[in-house]
Amino acid sequence: SHGELFQNRADAVQSAHRAGLRSFIRYGWRWSWRVTAFVTIFNMVSTGLSVYRDKTTISNFAAAGGFTGALFRMNLGLQGLAGGMVFGTAFGIPAGGLLMALHSLAGESLQEKRRRERRELYERKLAEW
Repeated sequence: SHGELFQNRADAVQSAHRAGLRSFIRYGWRWSWRVTAFVTIFNMVSTGLSVYRDKTTISNFAAAGGFTGALFRMNLGLQGLAGGMVFGTAFGIPAGGLLMALHSLAGESLQEKRRRERRELYERKLAEW
């Protein structure tokens, strides 16, 4: 504990807090770009599937999580690919369920919102003509 290095207990606690903050900044920077890339790819795949299939389901989020997890663990070989797919799918399902639940609390589903926005755009362009 090296208690003799510090003047008092508050000095020791402050030094520990500074060391923790330095390591948080150092490792936070290392992980921030990975998390950003993971979330970006996940959202692109899930949105692409939703637009292509014209419906939002849990399977879209599961597939997006599986694809993204497999992509990030591809460098570990076939076992890493399979493990990343399982891990991504396992986290994609609750994430998709949470997003769908939050959208349902808003009063309209994603499909209804997308169709309403398309209809409004069509009506606006028709009025301009």
